[in-house]
Amino acid sequence: MTGLRPVGPVWQTASVLIALGVLAPVLSLAWLALGSGLQHWAHLAEHVLPQAALNTAMLLAGVGVLVLVIGTGCAWLVTACDFPGRRVLHWALLLPLAMPTYIVAFAYLDLLHPIGPVQGAIRWALGFDNPRQFRLPDLRSMPGAIFVLGFVLYPYVYMTARAMFMTQPAHLMEAARTLGESRGGAFFRVALPLARPALAVGLSLALLEALNDIGASEFLGIQTLTVAVYTTWITRSDLAGAAQIACAMLIVVVALVLLERNGRRHQRFGSAQRMRAIQPRRLHGAAAWAASTAAALPVAIGFVAPALYLVWETAKRLRQGGGISDGLLASLGNTLALAAGVTLGAVAAGLVVAWAVRNQGSTVNRARWQARVATLGYALPGTVLAIGLLTPALAFDAALGALLGSEGLPLMGAGIVLVMACAIRFLAMPVGGIEAGLARIPPALEQASRLLGETAGGTLRRVHLPLLQPAIAAGALLVFVDAMKELPATLLLRPANFDTLATWLYAEAARGTYEEGAIAALAIVLAGLLPVILLARNRLGAAPEGLAQ
Repeated sequence: MTGLRPVGPVWQTASVLIALGVLAPVLSLAWLALGSGLQHWAHLAEHVLPQAALNTAMLLAGVGVLVLVIGTGCAWLVTACDFPGRRVLHWALLLPLAMPTYIVAFAYLDLLHPIGPVQGAIRWALGFDNPRQFRLPDLRSMPGAIFVLGFVLYPYVYMTARAMFMTQPAHLMEAARTLGESRGGAFFRVALPLARPALAVGLSLALLEALNDIGASEFLGIQTLTVAVYTTWITRSDLAGAAQIACAMLIVVVALVLLERNGRRHQRFGSAQRMRAIQPRRLHGAAAWAASTAAALPVAIGFVAPALYLVWETAKRLRQGGGISDGLLASLGNTLALAAGVTLGAVAAGLVVAWAVRNQGSTVNRARWQARVATLGYALPGTVLAIGLLTPALAFDAALGALLGSEGLPLMGAGIVLVMACAIRFLAMPVGGIEAGLARIPPALEQASRLLGETAGGTLRRVHLPLLQPAIAAGALLVFVDAMKELPATLLLRPANFDTLATWLYAEAARGTYEEGAIAALAIVLAGLLPVILLARNRLGAAPEGLAQ
């Protein structure tokens, strides 16, 4: 920022250490993978990687097509058309973001079971009384996994596409219509090409989430690279092999990150601030109700049906007098403690990084690179991050234990390593929010404070923190909820006899005990609704009806 003195060495050093902390798992992963014998690579290349890589590629391709079709179609529908229910659906289409993928898979495995309610109702309507007479395709399959992940992750594309369509000037579509194009032709030849960068960003984010998934893929019997990392380390106790598979995952991650960066780089097409936005066209009759059905279907599949199932199973459990077990209450307490620790660490680190970039002085390029490295964690799947962090954490923990005269692993046993891993993964959220908040603060306030002799830390404490409270609160909320939902890193790094709601649900689903697992799942979903409401208010314009009051 012009005219500001750079921050002191303490802030710069802290920012560098945070960036190195984020980079350490990646470097450790590469060292661990390359330091292993060639026999590991040969075994993986022959028996594990081909099938896991093929399954991952098929899953990402199918999910990519599904989220693009649903997200783009719904975004254009609620932007260009007016139909019954549009005012609710334009924000309700974000609700599947509150549903972790493993919870939706957990719900649909019971809902679509051969003797479950859906197939039972279909057989009753058709006059059949035996599952052998009518049976839907098994959900435990690649199409089933694509179905589940696609209907949960489409909001990433919907959100970015909707924002782009809302800012496109109406005269471009009108010019296309004047030149003889149909409405569909104008969409495919004008609106869609202009939205491609936004679609690339949303698609890459959705695919990164699909790559990070472990619960849904394992529940549905799909051996992806993420599941292979987990089983190689937990089942076979082969850390080197898990690291090598994780390195193969990094290739996919790099490709998706480059796709996202390319989309962001080409996301500006000129200002449309003074141009008339697209006005929705009123639909009537069958077309209006068809549009309502098309827009409501993803919400029903991705959120309403699983949510009603969880409510029903929870009520059934409580009605039967089962109550909430002590183990589930302990998992709830562990979840809240973990989420609070992760939130505190991520927000504090994000504030340091964002403040160092703000007061970059003559080190502008270095500070920006530090911020970029510090926010790489969002692109790392939880399994990759956990495997990469495990080796340096164990080495440091062993040295600390020897120093303290303890035989155990004090950091790992206290859950500090798990908190660090989740903080690294979600650090991009507070950094982005705080940087945006700092950008809205006039430099004159900061310059006046520094000219009056205030230090960088004093200026932050007395001037910026009061003004940054909304940005910090929003970032903290997103981190807190995502930490509650995190499954892969928690499974790999949790201390002994330590369960969160996510791992409790994972264990219940593995045992097939759905009733008590539904209580844990419902608690996670209710917490996940908070950031969805925040996104609906901030990303889609005015506060949605019904939420503003």
